[in-house]
Amino acid sequence: MSWWHRGVIYHVYPRSFADADGDGIGDLRGIASRLDHLRWLGVDALWLSPIYRSPMKDFGYDVSDHTAIEPQFGTLEDFDALVAAAHDRELRLLLDFVPNHTSEEHPWFREHPDWYHWAEQPRNNWIAVFGGPAWTLDPERGRFYYHAYLREQPDLN
Repeated sequence: MSWWHRGVIYHVYPRSFADADGDGIGDLRGIASRLDHLRWLGVDALWLSPIYRSPMKDFGYDVSDHTAIEPQFGTLEDFDALVAAAHDRELRLLLDFVPNHTSEEHPWFREHPDWYHWAEQPRNNWIAVFGGPAWTLDPERGRFYYHAYLREQPDLN
């Protein structure tokens, strides 16, 4: 039986979990400082909400760079230290990956527009989850892109 069938997975929302630098926002060093307690509780794995670079329109679910850490959470070095500290305690670390959409600030949106849903006119009258139309006109292209959530989160195709 795989570990996750019997394992305890603890979800961590980084911005509110533990603040190591005192700025009022949780961070990776704060998470690392609580690993012994989580292990004591019987946790087998931590599932981190998105920590990737983001303009934070949707608290990290609007990823602008999948290869960088959002500065308010720390640095890549802080992440590497968290991974090492977790593994030292036999804790697994799961990263929340957002495959549905990116931020409109992600390079893909400009460099690979064909990776997104586009239309000459809105294809339907759908409403985005957070309100308003689910199709937004990109004035540079003169076409509409689809977004299930915020207009700043175009959906990948």
